[in-house]
Amino acid sequence: MPLTRDFRMMVKARVQSDPAFRRAMYREALEAMLAGDAATGKALLRDYVNATVGFERLETLTGTPRKSLMRMLSPSGNPGLNSLLGVLRALNEADDVTPQVRVA
Repeated sequence: MPLTRDFRMMVKARVQSDPAFRRAMYREALEAMLAGDAATGKALLRDYVNATVGFERLETLTGTPRKSLMRMLSPSGNPGLNSLLGVLRALNEADDVTPQVRVA
């Protein structure tokens, strides 16, 4: 089911006003990808980009055209590892975040 504009605006407002929610959303996107749920990970990452840096700035940060970035994170997108890592590196730098992986 597509998300409504009002819902997207609510998420964006929450991400911008609540640093804990912002970090949790990014963490959930990364954890979904690491768990093998690429579809959920890409959807969360796409919403995170829209609510934070936006695709225009992400284009500048990565050197990848914005349309390619949008396609990469779309439901049918199939980003290569280097492209995905470039996006994550740019988001980490933009938000001054350093994700850590723990092996249990």
